[in-house]
Amino acid sequence: STMKFGQATLLAALAAVPSSQAWSPVMQTTTTTTRSSTRLPATLQEPPSAPAREAPGAGYLPEWEDRPGLPVEEFIQSDESQPDLSGMWECPLTRWSSEGIDIKAAQREAAKQPHCPLEMRATDEDNQMGADYFARNKDAIRADLLKYGAIWLRGFDLMKSVKGFRQMHESLGLDPCLDPLHSSGLRKFASERDALYEEVNKPSLRGHYIGLHCESTTKRTAAYAAFVCFQKATESGGRFLVADGAAILAELDTDLLQKLYDREIRISVSNLDVPPALPGFVKEGFKNVVDAAVAPKFDMDLEMMYEMDGKPGRLQAVEKAESPINRHPVTGLPVWFNNAHNHARKLRDRRPCGVPEVGMTEVFYADTMEPLSLEDCNEIKRASEKHITALAMEPGDVLLVDNYRALHGRDVFQGDRFHAVSWFTWDDNEEWRGDERRIVEKNGLNQAINGMMDWLPKDFESNQS
Repeated sequence: STMKFGQATLLAALAAVPSSQAWSPVMQTTTTTTRSSTRLPATLQEPPSAPAREAPGAGYLPEWEDRPGLPVEEFIQSDESQPDLSGMWECPLTRWSSEGIDIKAAQREAAKQPHCPLEMRATDEDNQMGADYFARNKDAIRADLLKYGAIWLRGFDLMKSVKGFRQMHESLGLDPCLDPLHSSGLRKFASERDALYEEVNKPSLRGHYIGLHCESTTKRTAAYAAFVCFQKATESGGRFLVADGAAILAELDTDLLQKLYDREIRISVSNLDVPPALPGFVKEGFKNVVDAAVAPKFDMDLEMMYEMDGKPGRLQAVEKAESPINRHPVTGLPVWFNNAHNHARKLRDRRPCGVPEVGMTEVFYADTMEPLSLEDCNEIKRASEKHITALAMEPGDVLLVDNYRALHGRDVFQGDRFHAVSWFTWDDNEEWRGDERRIVEKNGLNQAINGMMDWLPKDFESNQS
């Protein structure tokens, strides 16, 4: 039936979107909007040839060291003597503070920040201390995380296992919470009782480049994250990407930054194509199917809009307008805080992309709903990739991330790879943390989408543009 088809299509859309902000939860869905047909004649012409796809660059490429890890049956074991963390906190609400920012002054201040990430390499003595190293150095490490935005803990033996990884973050006083999009299906738990999610290791997405993004939605943002490597890619690739939102802000062309700040951005998170010739009441019914499937599960405020990218019959789910710049909740430092590098269609179409059309995204100027120009996208690409550190993470390595300061992503890889991540709430501010605990009802959809994603063939390739 149409209902079953619509729900299945929606599951595919949700599972295929590789960025956290892709389905941004807010309060309710709104009305259907159709763009004026004045742009359609151009879109009806023969489409141009697809742009060439090239692997994005990075400013820093640390060398691999080929440090050994543990067999999967060893590293995945949980310490059953420890409390079950599956009833963790809900992801806290996003702390927005974007009004009245002086762009030039913000860029000057951002340019003064130290390089991100800070690298902390373990000595033999550090490794002999085990979890005590982190307990003794807790205050210094937490202060450095706030100062640098991210810390690469390199060469530590403790975190080669799930048990040791948990000992590390508990010694630092970090308090686990749900992923901002727990029910998106992109991540399943690696160890639920340890509040540990598997990172995007799915074979169907290993050929997909994940651009820079904050693990954030307009409604919820984790305060911190800890990404851990248990097994690097067995054949090649799979570098973890991190970049400082302050450095990108300082680097971007000032006129472009001012334009995007003044106009704001909106992000389309999925394309659902229906035959353009369908009667209006059928299109409206299809829109209602999407509303009924999304809103109850994701608590979202997406505006369903037809043909925003000029494609006849395309229904797009579009987030509300947001500022591309946000002040850090603790330091007050304005930073580049958005997912444009990952979501802009003109960038996705020019790099390795492994999602079907239903999962493709776009970034619009909020005031006109025109997609970002190629010129503006290329400047975002240049400034972002100049400040990417493409980490050579090996077993036991952890990247601590201040989620309001640093952006992250992942390069393509070949073979098998096992990275994982835990998200953390505000452990020193109960008001910011809130009092919501895990919403168990989300689990059914999470498991259903993950099952579908595991069914997809390995090395799936998109065929769009």
